[in-house]
Amino acid sequence: MRIASIIAAGGLVLSAAACGEAPDEDNNAGSGGEKYTACMVTDVGGIDDKSFNASAWKGLEQAKAENSNIDIKHTASKAEADYEPNLTQYVNQKCDFILAVGGLMQDATEKIAKANPEQQFGIVDANPRVANAYPMQYDTAQAAFLAGYLAAGMTKSGKVATYGAVPIPPVTIFMDGFVDGVAHYNQAKGAKVQALGWNKEKQQGSFTNSFEKQDEGKKVSDTLVAQGADIIMPVAGGAGLGTTGAAKAAGGKYHTIWVDVDGCESTPDCAAILTTVVKNIPGAVKEAVLKAAAGEQLAADPGFVGTLANDGVSLAPFHEYDSKVPAELKAEVDKLKADIAAGTVKVESPAQPK
Repeated sequence: MRIASIIAAGGLVLSAAACGEAPDEDNNAGSGGEKYTACMVTDVGGIDDKSFNASAWKGLEQAKAENSNIDIKHTASKAEADYEPNLTQYVNQKCDFILAVGGLMQDATEKIAKANPEQQFGIVDANPRVANAYPMQYDTAQAAFLAGYLAAGMTKSGKVATYGAVPIPPVTIFMDGFVDGVAHYNQAKGAKVQALGWNKEKQQGSFTNSFEKQDEGKKVSDTLVAQGADIIMPVAGGAGLGTTGAAKAAGGKYHTIWVDVDGCESTPDCAAILTTVVKNIPGAVKEAVLKAAAGEQLAADPGFVGTLANDGVSLAPFHEYDSKVPAELKAEVDKLKADIAAGTVKVESPAQPK
């Protein structure tokens, strides 16, 4: 979800202490012989973020399940200064495929990939535009547009909201799509639903400044609820759990929309989650690793861009809300999905993958 400048801390110190943590050898059955090793570096959100890092690891697990010749392992970054050393230690370990997760890792991945042109890299949610770094990006504005339309159709207060972790393209693309979906509903229905937390025109809004701190997520959403929002979409990784947890505890006072991976499968807060704007990160990662392990050259341009048309992005099922969403609204969302996939309804965001 992220693209920011990386400030490297001094030189590349390769000790485990300087690298967030040592590679998780429990996840590696051994890289000797003819094994193909796929090694993943998380960003600061960590492996258990219930979001994009966890999704990318799931993709590696699926690749290993399909091809027993593939060994996988990961290391979690504790700070942005860990990105370069963590990637470099996997180069030194001669991993066959090195996966960086999250737009915050773009600069570090670009630097290390350029320094090691024979090494195959992959990256989720960014495009360093280096020949040996395969990008996997998602036009989440399309699916978030559906979520905004849905939220506008479900709100009782006439106010819905979104907020992000930090103002970077993989975050703001969700927010752009969401508020445009609300606007589309208003236009179609002659309604006046307000979208709080994000001004698309000014590209300004509410942020936690963290992908990890749940108390910050709760703080932002408490403010939005106080302003009248009864449906909130956090785009903040693990920090968003502060919102879903509080919504669940509030017993229906307000509701949430999760992002990246189906919140009813990844969080304990399904009772408060209307739906999820899903990125099919596991599928893209799995396919990339299987192709690379088979000796196929991965094209860095254009890489993979997930859309509604190729099922790279989607809306998750409504789960516990299924009986609460009117059939007419469900049909409208389905029609809108088909129209966006066909190109008859245009969804635009300055953060869309180029």
